[in-house]
Amino acid sequence: MADYDAISEALQKGKAPEVKEMVQKAVDEGAPAGDILEKGLIAGMGIIGAKFKANEVYVPEVLIAARAMHAGMDVLEPEIVKAGIEPKGSVIIGTVKGDLHDIGKNLVMMMFKGAGFKVVDVGIDVTAEKFVEAAKADNIKLIGCSALLTTTMPQMKEVVDAVKAAGIDTKVLIGGAPVTQSYCDEIGADGYAPDASSAVDVAKNLLGVN
Repeated sequence: MADYDAISEALQKGKAPEVKEMVQKAVDEGAPAGDILEKGLIAGMGIIGAKFKANEVYVPEVLIAARAMHAGMDVLEPEIVKAGIEPKGSVIIGTVKGDLHDIGKNLVMMMFKGAGFKVVDVGIDVTAEKFVEAAKADNIKLIGCSALLTTTMPQMKEVVDAVKAAGIDTKVLIGGAPVTQSYCDEIGADGYAPDASSAVDVAKNLLGVN
């Protein structure tokens, strides 16, 4: 019988080789890929996300846990494909034009992957047009924009305006150190997240998924 709690606990401690080994064992024992994902990997990242939000763990612990999650996903991904498990949703994540910061963006990406989303990373210094093109190409319903500088925040409005001009049914979620809810309201973005784990909650609400 697969021990999902043990997988979750090893992931929280960042023990990548153990997570990989336990996921492989669970697969070999015939445990459903969806259960290993939800009850083991996603459960573990969910706890880390909640602790991060409560300032009980910090960026290094999240990065180590995410690395352990990736180790488990390396084993599990082919099984998920075989089982035909659909991601909860798809999201594009990037840092806006003129901004070269990627730590926050990468943290948010890990939280999304850890919550069962498909993530398209468009990188840093991304123009509004590039965000829109990527959304159109894969019919993605959510764009996540990060900015760490007050000088690059106006680029978020460019993204919101470009999405509206393109007439696509895609929501825009914004975040980053200088960004606020009032700025989100001002530029007409669909959602604002103060931190990486909140971003997942806001995205789920915007997309209507659990």
